[in-house]
Amino acid sequence: MAETATLWAPRSAWAGIAQAGQIGAAGPAGVTATLLDGFGLATLIAAPGGAPALSQAVEGRLGIALPATPKIVSGVSHDAIWSGPDQWLLRAATRDGFSGLLEALSAQAAVSDQSDARAAMRLSGPRVREVLAKGVMLDLHPAAFAVGDTALTSVAYIGVHLWRLADGPDGSVFEIMVARSMVGSFWSWFAASAAEFGCQVSIDRSTGRG
Repeated sequence: MAETATLWAPRSAWAGIAQAGQIGAAGPAGVTATLLDGFGLATLIAAPGGAPALSQAVEGRLGIALPATPKIVSGVSHDAIWSGPDQWLLRAATRDGFSGLLEALSAQAAVSDQSDARAAMRLSGPRVREVLAKGVMLDLHPAAFAVGDTALTSVAYIGVHLWRLADGPDGSVFEIMVARSMVGSFWSWFAASAAEFGCQVSIDRSTGRG
């Protein structure tokens, strides 16, 4: 009996939902959206009273401390993103960026690999705040939401994790992470919201980090 080729293969969270190209108004894009693939992601929940020890362990291995407030801290190859009291997301530049790390941290925390459970996109451009203002119920003015700030909020009734990175050539840069199961609904909102200003969409399959 001939063997049937397996269909089990990695599949982007954005596959069949979004693609590279221009959406909305023609001309210079007011917003640039980069769909991020290829990153590793894990949740860390410290044991009761164990946050200091966990942060020390992470810093010893990665050179970054776990933020105690809603911030993102970036190192050479990993990001630590606050996601609640004594809870963090740990993002690696590649899917294999946790080799041996998660096992080593399991003594100080509940650890779960989430690399296939979330989708992320990076947003920039002169109209980026106007697009986000259509759904994000937060004040994203630079004086209120600084570089490195992060927030758990909702967009069109969809839970999202949002943070601000260092400014780029075309102004402020934000990243948004959403549960994979909600990517279709989130993209429908985003595409409709960004169309007014024109949006250039690209896909970064090399890494999920800025």
